Amino acid sequence: MRFTIEQRHLTDTTGRPLTAGGFDAVSFHSLEADTADAAVHLFITPARGEIIGEILKFPGFQAVATVRTTSGVYTLQVTPTSSQHVVT
Repeated sequence: MRFTIEQRHLTDTTGRPLTAGGFDAVSFHSLEADTADAAVHLFITPARGEIIGEILKFPGFQAVATVRTTSGVYTLQVTPTSSQHVVT
């Protein structure tokens, strides 16, 4: 299953809360995984991320997690993405 992950940074690399300007606070990523949990783990593994608390799961293969890496603290919102491609 394909998932879209919205990564929203909460702190900068020094651990301070983000302020407006200069730092890309939100980014979007796409990956294949069996479950929303697996998508979170696949996403954070290359950055050696650590899940803070638990992954909150919602109906429809959706999840939210808070993660800490060397680049700061951020939340992940995981949602399923259509795997069908439109050919024109």
